[in-house]
Amino acid sequence: MLFDDLPRPATRVTDGVAHLPGFLPLRRQRELVAEARAIARSVAGTPVGMERPVLASGRMSAYILSLGWHWSTRPYGYVRRVEGADVPALPASFSALAGESVDAAAAVDPALEPWSKGRFRPEIALVNYYPPGSRMGLHVDANEESDAPVVSLSIGDEALFRIGGTENRNRPWDDVVLMSGDLIVFGGPKRRAYHGVVEVRDQTSPADCGLAQGRINITIRQKGL
Repeated sequence: MLFDDLPRPATRVTDGVAHLPGFLPLRRQRELVAEARAIARSVAGTPVGMERPVLASGRMSAYILSLGWHWSTRPYGYVRRVEGADVPALPASFSALAGESVDAAAAVDPALEPWSKGRFRPEIALVNYYPPGSRMGLHVDANEESDAPVVSLSIGDEALFRIGGTENRNRPWDDVVLMSGDLIVFGGPKRRAYHGVVEVRDQTSPADCGLAQGRINITIRQKGL
């Protein structure tokens, strides 16, 4: 992109939301993509395989692979097994990365500091694959008992991420352009905020990130108190 080389400093978007551009170097992006792809292939065709979940509003345009716990939409919540199939384990590399991410975000936004220095307990990762033209409507991550922040890492095509208030989907919103390698962490007063992906910008990913097209978003959460 024309302006890729411009400085993109770490930013406190609003109270409880920290954006750290370029958090993941290309090498680490490729490693994460390879690891997630290997897991997805190992469970392909099983009840815990990567799929486009069906919501009350219809089938999602993004694909989701659950690690640690499976995010179920029938009913909403987390389960350990699906139709007798075990959910893939949360990789140790993802857990370590989550701790690094929260520590880095807490240095940008003090509202996230209570979960830094090993106090964030990674239990779930959702690997979301956004093919070209996909999006995700504004929603609240409400199936976790814990108020620990959500760690969100982007790889591949640029996305326009939107986060609003905790009461409804209406304005005011904060919009953040997430590029390959970016980290965004939201918690504190924004932990139950409505958020989503308004747009994925096709053919904007770096050549060596590990994805030929589309976008992967890895969100890591703490489920329990």
